[in-house]
Amino acid sequence: MTEYASISTDTLSSKIAIIGGGLTGLLTATLLERASSQNDNQAITPHITIFEKSRSVGRLATRYRTDSDTGKNWQWAFGAQFFTAKTKSFQAFVAPWLDTRLLQPWCAKVAELTPASESQHNNAQSPDIKSKEQWDTVHARYISTPKMTSWGRELAAALKHTDIVFKTRVAPLVQFTQSPTQHQNEKHQNEKHQNEKQTELFDETGASLGWFDWVICTAPNGQAVELMAESGFSQQDNITQPQMQACYTLMLGWDDSQPLPGTLNNQMAPQWDVAYVNSTVLDRIFIEHHKPGHDGLLPSITIHARNDWSQIHVDDDIEAVKEQLLQAAKQALGWDENSAPSQTDCHRWRYAATIVDTDTKALGILVDESKQWIVSGDWCTKGNIESCYQAALQTAQTIGQAQQA
Repeated sequence: MTEYASISTDTLSSKIAIIGGGLTGLLTATLLERASSQNDNQAITPHITIFEKSRSVGRLATRYRTDSDTGKNWQWAFGAQFFTAKTKSFQAFVAPWLDTRLLQPWCAKVAELTPASESQHNNAQSPDIKSKEQWDTVHARYISTPKMTSWGRELAAALKHTDIVFKTRVAPLVQFTQSPTQHQNEKHQNEKHQNEKQTELFDETGASLGWFDWVICTAPNGQAVELMAESGFSQQDNITQPQMQACYTLMLGWDDSQPLPGTLNNQMAPQWDVAYVNSTVLDRIFIEHHKPGHDGLLPSITIHARNDWSQIHVDDDIEAVKEQLLQAAKQALGWDENSAPSQTDCHRWRYAATIVDTDTKALGILVDESKQWIVSGDWCTKGNIESCYQAALQTAQTIGQAQQA
């Protein structure tokens, strides 16, 4: 972990702060570094600092447990399950990791599943499963192996001019002033801030995190609103324009010695890897141990609840939500006392999905040129992983154009 004292104070290069070490933050740092490497003038090579409130980067969350008897793992990608690459630019960006097979296409068999209690026939005793489609490499869905967190960690490890400061919450930005304020100590008064647009950031304890030429906030828009609320950010009202919804994720696991529910037994039901669920509670079910490179896992299932249902229950007690999700999952997968999962867990994402209005142009990143602040994130466009890249690309282009002006 990088300590505050080790953050570079080199006044020759641009200092850029990125709030948030999710994929948008990592991709932004990556593209900024790549842009500077193509410039012969090393004096403008930026020094980037990512401030991340948690202990890790990437946001492609993975949770696992180990069975002490067998030494095998259950594993759940409880955030994004996969991503697509539809633009040529993003396809070219991910190509090196496809070559190393850290990223792999998931050619999943997709089914439509109607839980027993919601089947067309009220007397149905088991869920109804119908084959829907099979994903292919032409319109590929990609996963990161061996875990969804692996790609984010590789992106972070490849950064050469970026410090990542973990477990650090950046305090809300205050109204920017061009002259030193009375509370600044002698050290700050003696610093030469040649660029009047520099911003000083603080952590939640009030400790200074340093001065920066550019500040890029990549937090979800609900958190970005709070960070920029009293700052005088010129596009404050636009941050709340995209509407986001929550998502609950249920994680289930079975022991090696346990019988699986009939819906997961290939001899008793159509083989499937992903199921779209006809339910008022559940959205999709993913079979983790069917993914490429996951053959050694114990049976592991990840279930995403519907976003609209999750939003209604976003402030409910999570244990009560878990019980409701387990009941819905039991109806969907049809387990009995002998085939009930031995491992259960639940996670709440407050800001999980961006409501996309196909009739409205995507918002794009929000830039305050007078302060050199940018608010960015996947929620600025379609809310998916490719949107993280598009937001990062827009940010790098904005800063590059400003430097050339």
